[in-house]
Amino acid sequence: MKKIVLGILVVSLSLFAGQINIAVAANVSYAIGDLINEFNKTNPDTKVNVTLGSSGKLTAQIKNGAPYNIFMAANMKYPEALYSDKIAITKPIIYAQGSLAILSIKKLDMSKGINLASDSSVNKIAIANPKTAPYGKAAVEAMKNAKLYDEVVKKYVYAESISQTVTYATTATDIGFIAKSSLYSPKMSMYKEGVNWVDVNPKLYTPINQGIVIIKNAKDNKEAKAFYDFILSADAKKIFNKFGYLVP
Repeated sequence: MKKIVLGILVVSLSLFAGQINIAVAANVSYAIGDLINEFNKTNPDTKVNVTLGSSGKLTAQIKNGAPYNIFMAANMKYPEALYSDKIAITKPIIYAQGSLAILSIKKLDMSKGINLASDSSVNKIAIANPKTAPYGKAAVEAMKNAKLYDEVVKKYVYAESISQTVTYATTATDIGFIAKSSLYSPKMSMYKEGVNWVDVNPKLYTPINQGIVIIKNAKDNKEAKAFYDFILSADAKKIFNKFGYLVP
C-alpha cells in the first residue's frame, strides 16, 4: 500500500514540475550550466533541457517544428528571421555580445595577432562554418579586413560549430578562431593569454550581437517566460561577464 501511495505522490508531483526546451548557440555551451544553476535557485522545479548547435542549423530545426521554447542565437540574423516569419513571438533582444580569439596549443608567436594566420608555421586554421555559424562569419570578415583572406583561405578547416572549432584547434589544426567565451571554461584554464591565445582586434569584424526569442509554442508557458526574463536579468549578465562576454 505504501508503494502505491508513493507512486501516486510521484505522479502528482510530476504534473506540477515543468520543463522547458531551449536551443542554444554552441558558443554559450561554456556558460549555460552556470546560467541554469542560477535560474534554478529561484525556479527549482523547472527542468531546462538544452540542445546545442550552430545558429543556422538550430533555426532550420525550429522552422521544421522542433519543440524548442526558447532560442538563444549567436547573432541577431536568425532570431529576426523567426520573428519575421511569426515563429518567434518576442522581438529579438541582445542578451550578450561575443568576441573572437585565436587559440593554439603550439609554440607560436601570439604577438602577431591575426597576422599569425599567414605565418609559414601555420598550415591549418580551424574556423566555424561561416554559412551557419556567426563566429565563423566574423572570423572570415576579420581576415578579409586584415587583407589576409586570399592568402589563408586554403588553410581553412571548417567545423560545424564554434565548440567543434575549439576541439579542432586543440587537436588537429595549428590555430583556431574561437569564441573568447570558451576560454573561460574550467577545462580551458591551462591555456594562457599571450602564450596560447590572443584577442582578435574587434575593429576587424562586426560586433557579434547575440539574440534571444521565445518560440510561439511557448506562448502560454510561464516557465519559458521566467527563463527568458532571467537571461535578460542582472544576475545573468554577471555570469555572461564572467565568461568573457560583453553585455548591453
